[in-house]
Amino acid sequence: MSTAQAPRIPPKGVFVPVPTFFYPIADAPTAHNEPRVDIETQVQHSIFLAESGITGLVLLGSTGEAIHLTRQERFDLVEGVRGGLDAAGFPDYPIMAGVLTSGGIEDTLDWVHDYAKAGAQWALVLVPGYFGASASQEHLVQYFRIVADRSPVPVLVYNYPGVTNNVLVQPETYVDLAAHRNIVGCKMSHGNVSHHVQVSLDPKIDHDQFRVYSGFGQQLGPIVLFGAAGVIDGMAAFYPKTVVRLMALAEKSFEGSEVNAETRAEIQRLQFVVSRAEEFVVRYGMIGIKEGVFRLTGLGTQEGGRLPIRGTLTDEVWEKARGLFLGGIEETEAKL
Repeated sequence: MSTAQAPRIPPKGVFVPVPTFFYPIADAPTAHNEPRVDIETQVQHSIFLAESGITGLVLLGSTGEAIHLTRQERFDLVEGVRGGLDAAGFPDYPIMAGVLTSGGIEDTLDWVHDYAKAGAQWALVLVPGYFGASASQEHLVQYFRIVADRSPVPVLVYNYPGVTNNVLVQPETYVDLAAHRNIVGCKMSHGNVSHHVQVSLDPKIDHDQFRVYSGFGQQLGPIVLFGAAGVIDGMAAFYPKTVVRLMALAEKSFEGSEVNAETRAEIQRLQFVVSRAEEFVVRYGMIGIKEGVFRLTGLGTQEGGRLPIRGTLTDEVWEKARGLFLGGIEETEAKL
């Protein structure tokens, strides 16, 4: 990246880690009997989110099954969504793209350069975790510095211990990472709220140049009220307006705007319905997200993803889940 060009900082708000859409497998199987990527539906869903007030997208993250797509498929998807959003009147709409490699620097940089050419503004780079605890915090910093030095787009650190042998980036490590001018934020996909708050408030970090996002909407209020930039939340793929509303009120509260009792009560109510609805995602994962998108927007299929993430929820399971988790957010979404 040119030393004369300041890296672009991602905006605060709600990003959605969108699922990757596929054609019905019976209609368009690959040579290995896998469903083909459906870019047209991907664009339609992206426009739906943009029109609903979502800040930006994460394409090809964990929910987006990046590891199940070929290099060409990943490029075509990002390029297609960028072009579709531009044509729909959303030029320069914020797009992060997930870099989910096993940790080799050359491979990681191939993904990053492809995404930059395809139109993504940021690379969300998964913490290398193949060797688990053998990866020291010092060497994680070295890894990300090398990637960021050579990346044509700004980099965010993606810490998801559940898929990286429980490698956890420590709060003090983010101080070193944030000092690099081309490392502009992080996504923490774990439940340690203290880590989110520490990194969001650490006086050694320039918070105008380094954004902290949680991967969990159930943490939105608690972390944004203490300086975090927002969330990258899968449930917002099918209930976007409620999460956007909660974000707006939480950010208003953090910025010191006067919050009366009525607004405070609304923040609490919204956080409750969001947290309760997130239990649906915890319970049913990516298949549940795709099911929610299909049933509430009509987009996609009920076949799940590529192997081994195939499947659907029966009507009985869906209705039970609605009763347990989704009633409050459905009512709220309908009023927004």
